[in-house]
Amino acid sequence: MADGSRSSTKAETGAWVRWVMPSAGDLIFVLLLVTLAFTPLSMRLLGDAGIGWHIRTGQQIVVTHAIPRVDSFSSTMAGKPWFAWEWLYDIAVGMLEAMLGLNGVVWFTSVVIAAVFAWMFRLLIARGTNLVVALGLVLLAVSGSMIHFLARPHVVSWLFTLAWFWILDSSERQSFDGRGGRQWLWALPPLMLVWVNVHGGFLVGFVLLGVFLLGAAWNWFRARQDRIEELLQKIAARNRVRNLAWVSLLSAAASLVNPYGWNLHLHVYRYLSDRFLMDHIDEFQSPNFHGIAQRCFLVLLLITLIVLAVRGSEVRISAGLTVLFAVYAGLYASRNIPVSSILLVLVVGPLVPAGSLTHGLFQRMAVVEHGLRGHLWAIVAVVVTFLIGASGGRVGSGVAMDAHFSPQRMPVEAVNYLEKQQVQGPVLSPDYWGGYLIYRLYPKAGVVVDDRHDLYGEEFFKSYLKMIHVEPGWEEFLRMHQASCVLLPRQSALADRLAVTTGWKKIYADDVAVVLVRDR
Repeated sequence: MADGSRSSTKAETGAWVRWVMPSAGDLIFVLLLVTLAFTPLSMRLLGDAGIGWHIRTGQQIVVTHAIPRVDSFSSTMAGKPWFAWEWLYDIAVGMLEAMLGLNGVVWFTSVVIAAVFAWMFRLLIARGTNLVVALGLVLLAVSGSMIHFLARPHVVSWLFTLAWFWILDSSERQSFDGRGGRQWLWALPPLMLVWVNVHGGFLVGFVLLGVFLLGAAWNWFRARQDRIEELLQKIAARNRVRNLAWVSLLSAAASLVNPYGWNLHLHVYRYLSDRFLMDHIDEFQSPNFHGIAQRCFLVLLLITLIVLAVRGSEVRISAGLTVLFAVYAGLYASRNIPVSSILLVLVVGPLVPAGSLTHGLFQRMAVVEHGLRGHLWAIVAVVVTFLIGASGGRVGSGVAMDAHFSPQRMPVEAVNYLEKQQVQGPVLSPDYWGGYLIYRLYPKAGVVVDDRHDLYGEEFFKSYLKMIHVEPGWEEFLRMHQASCVLLPRQSALADRLAVTTGWKKIYADDVAVVLVRDR
């Protein structure tokens, strides 16, 4: 639509309406925020016990004014080197939990997730995507990403991925249009400075830099010089390669500004290249497409293939490489599905053709949507939900926000019993409960193992898994690590075996967990 039409629309709606009226993106934000914060989905956000050690780490940093270099939570790893590589996130959730309890952690996570998908919708509309198509694609991305709707630092990494792609893609489009397109590129190194201290997903930023650098280099070498237009394109592509190279170098330098320097990069490499850990950690397994979230991601993959088959000739090399990376990452590991969904939607959305009969209507709706810039409703929703969380979740005489760990997923009552009986640690539980035990029992009792797999390493987990699965030699782990208390799922094979093993006695049981101690 011509600029004059857009200006006319703005004049008709009036300036105050553009600032007060909620956009569709604002409504998406508010709906997601309210749904995640005030419904049973808040317990889903706390479905991963690892948030427990993130909270306690952040609070430890605040008290000691020092970022941990060694482990202090585990009896088996106490004093051994530990990379608290998500320390900035830990401080945020640690302080929020201290002020608002778990309501604060859920509030923060809900705001970030809502911001990711509302911003994604706005970016699609700004790229000319049909409003209904944009809504459908965002819904698919939300549904696919629900597999990892958890209060963990990876959700912040989604936000950085979105910002990273937006900056790189926008600068490339502006470069093609002859408008320079390098201003926002220089924001990437400062963003990397934060990202590297929040989550290991900062590696995605370098992948995207590489993708767009390859795309620029391809355009540079492919452009001919026998016509003035192509010569100008070649010069623009060369300048873009130079700018991206400098931004990449500066971002690499910024990534070294972390408590561990280049050792963090080495540690991440060793962790991700450990085939045993990658093959035995659930979230690094390839997706099982029997789940709803995985099926939504599969639908998104099919839409991508169809769109590329129809309009593949219009796809820029950087967009094509982004799709290849997103597809590979999503099929390689379930934990990558949200990032893959974000990238696929941003690439495919603008390529989906609008229906001819409704094109004019939806285009006018998109113009109105793009003109609504106040985001007043989103701001009010953030403030109000924070205030509700700060008041203990109460609204009047009722409780609207009650974030807590699910007693069906976590051994809540069993740990209540341990606290009441003052059972001495260290406590052995499955690694996926370890973070919850740290949250509840630290510093009174240590844990034998938790889900910080990069800390414990391959050999430790080989012995641990042998014990959990009650394989030959399973007693060796218990002898080596001398747990005085064992907390296990009620239906686990190890719980059944220990219950009939000399030297152990059961002191507590409920529908979720059993507690056994050494019978001295």
